Amino acid sequence: MTLPADGGTSFRSDASAQETQDLSTSGGHIAVIQRVLVRQLKMISAQACGANGKMKDYHYSGPVEHKFSPYAFNGGTVLAVAGEDFALVASDTRLSEGYSIHSRDSPKCYKLTDTTVIGCSGFHGDCLTLTKIIEARLKMYKHSNNKSMTSGAIAAMLSTILYGRRFFPYYVYNIIGGLDEEGRGAVYSFDPVGSYQRDTYKAGGSASAMLQPLLDNQIGFKNMENVEQVPLSQEKAVQLVKDVFISAAERDVYTGDALKICIITKEGIREEIVPLRKD
Repeated sequence: MTLPADGGTSFRSDASAQETQDLSTSGGHIAVIQRVLVRQLKMISAQACGANGKMKDYHYSGPVEHKFSPYAFNGGTVLAVAGEDFALVASDTRLSEGYSIHSRDSPKCYKLTDTTVIGCSGFHGDCLTLTKIIEARLKMYKHSNNKSMTSGAIAAMLSTILYGRRFFPYYVYNIIGGLDEEGRGAVYSFDPVGSYQRDTYKAGGSASAMLQPLLDNQIGFKNMENVEQVPLSQEKAVQLVKDVFISAAERDVYTGDALKICIITKEGIREEIVPLRKD
C-alpha cells in the first residue's frame, strides 16, 4: 500500500497504483483497458457459468418482461338471418388460437329456448361463462313466471349482463336469432359492453368482414337500383349461408372444419351440419 502525496489518511490499492504508473508510461492506457476488460469478462463468465465452469441451462442475462393477459382470441365466425317466419343462426366449428387448432367440433351456437338461439365468438372461456349465466337467468325466469322469455327480452337481459361487466368485459361478440312475439324472425347484434340493435342479418367473428358485404348485397340489396326486393325464403337463406361460409373458409384460417346451421321456426329448432375445408 502507498501513502497519498498530501499526507492524508486515505489509501489506494497496489492495483490502482500500478494503473497510475502504467498511465504515466508509454502504452499505459492500453494496459489499463486490457485489465478492465479481463475483469469484466471474468465477472460475466462467473454469472453465466456454474462452479464447474459449464454454461447454466436456460440462462438469459437480458431484461425479462412479466405480464399476464386474461384474454385470448379463439377465432370462429357466427351469422344470423331473419325471415318472415323464421330465423337462422349459423357458426363454424373450429376452435383455434394462433396457428394451433384446439378442436374441430366446437360449434358456437347455443340453444336458449325453443325459439331463441345465441351465437358467440371471441374468447371461448368467456363464451361458456356467459351462456351459463344466461341459462341460469332463463331458468329463474321460467320458475318465477311459468313461461319462457321471449327473444326480445333475452336481448335486453343480455345487454344488462354485458354492461355490468363493462370495466372487465367479456371478450365475446354475440348475435341472438329467434322469433318475436308475433312469430316473425328477429336478429339482435351486440358489442362487448352491451350496446345492441335489431337487424335483419348480421355476421360476427373472425370472418365477419368477408361475410357482411355478401349479406349486404344478397339480402340488403345495398346500393343497388332497379332491384325488386322480394321476401327471403327459408331455402334461399339456408343456401346463402352455406355459400358465404364456404367462401369464408377459403380465406380465413380461423374459420373451417364444419358449419352448423340452426333453423328456427314455430315448429321448433332444426339443425344442419355442412362440412367445410379442414386445413
